[in-house]
Amino acid sequence: MTAFNRRKFIQTSAGVTALASPLVAPWVKAQSKSGKKYKTALIGSGWWGMNILRVAIEDGSCDVVALCDVDSDELEVSADEVDGLTGKFPNMYRDYREMLEKEEIEIAIISTPDHWHALQSIACVEAGAHVFVEKPTGHTIGESRAMVEAARAANRVVQVGMHRRIGPHHVSGMKFLKEGGAGDIGMIRAFAHGGGGAETPTPNSDVPKNLDWDLYCGPAPMRPFNKRIHPGGFRNFLDFANGTLGDWGVHWLDQILWWSDEKYPKSVYSTGGRPVKGPAILNDQEQTTDAPDHQVATYEFENFTAVWEHRRFGGNEAEKSKVGCYFYGSKGTFHMGWRDGWTFYPAKGGQVIHEDPKFDHEKDGHNVPPLWRDFIECIEDRSRRPVADVEIGHQATNLSLLGMISYKVGRSIEWDGDKETIPGDSEAAGLLTRDYRGPWEYPTV
Repeated sequence: MTAFNRRKFIQTSAGVTALASPLVAPWVKAQSKSGKKYKTALIGSGWWGMNILRVAIEDGSCDVVALCDVDSDELEVSADEVDGLTGKFPNMYRDYREMLEKEEIEIAIISTPDHWHALQSIACVEAGAHVFVEKPTGHTIGESRAMVEAARAANRVVQVGMHRRIGPHHVSGMKFLKEGGAGDIGMIRAFAHGGGGAETPTPNSDVPKNLDWDLYCGPAPMRPFNKRIHPGGFRNFLDFANGTLGDWGVHWLDQILWWSDEKYPKSVYSTGGRPVKGPAILNDQEQTTDAPDHQVATYEFENFTAVWEHRRFGGNEAEKSKVGCYFYGSKGTFHMGWRDGWTFYPAKGGQVIHEDPKFDHEKDGHNVPPLWRDFIECIEDRSRRPVADVEIGHQATNLSLLGMISYKVGRSIEWDGDKETIPGDSEAAGLLTRDYRGPWEYPTV
């Protein structure tokens, strides 16, 4: 979509509704050491992308020059908000390739469905932009590795949206663990549980006039449009994402890598299914999600075992937290939580140690502001990598994707982390990449 002014966009985009301009924050002054404002573009202007962009605007480090989204309704609402926040209306694009041709972008924020992260990140770094990309770093391991190689080749800073790497209680909790507060750790259980029940198929429908469905699907298979997918439901459709393990799992499995300083396991076994949600359905008339409604994955590392589990039914009322990690050590059990901070329970009934969370005044409990500030500081001082560098994001993403590969083939897989291969199992190794729908080409760098 060619960039054009607001009035022309409203007149020519079918399906755009009447909008108000939300003046929700005052102008802010740059806080970067250089005083520079970076020409910034947002690709994927929905709820979470705009949450990141608001942080960037408040930080004072960006000049928002462009927004890109395949949904013209989302695009117009977000552009109006940027205008209200900054006093400047950004150029709008439907296709990120056109945006990169016409705009000189210095920073790109990418908050699109998972199957787009690799292609868009690679295109942006090759165009000279630094990138703040949401996790996971790829829909497949091959894509994720290509992102790492592209970032290194272009010498660009890539920060992955793993804000638990910088949250204050996560940092202090890791210090407690690394200093031996829980003793020798032999096992970790990471988890994310929620409620739910059987799933009824949702009728397919015509593509909304405001949506470019072909571009939404992009390299993924073309399937009938369904309102369960867009807006916001893509994570439980395996063409576009990798279910709960590929979403929540990246955050919490990364806590295990952070604690251990290990990069990968030796083997992975995962099982699960849809006994409560019911069989996955996809036909011309209707469809359901197809991600597992529960899943357990066991990761064998050199000196410890880690287990991931999730349920999308039954809740988790028997425990104090529905998400997090339990580290089981010789001195007791340590729980790294989210909105409940961290807690250590001594093995012999001593005094419980607890630290409350801190979220930089964010109501939703995310630490995006310090992650963004770290990103900007690494752009301005290239002597270090960001706390959630693309390689760190890649290793955490790999854990979730290896669990999905084992789940799909129905057996344990060995993992050669140095070569990033699955030896002796051609079927599983074939899932390290996937076929793209033309004319899109799988990334290689």
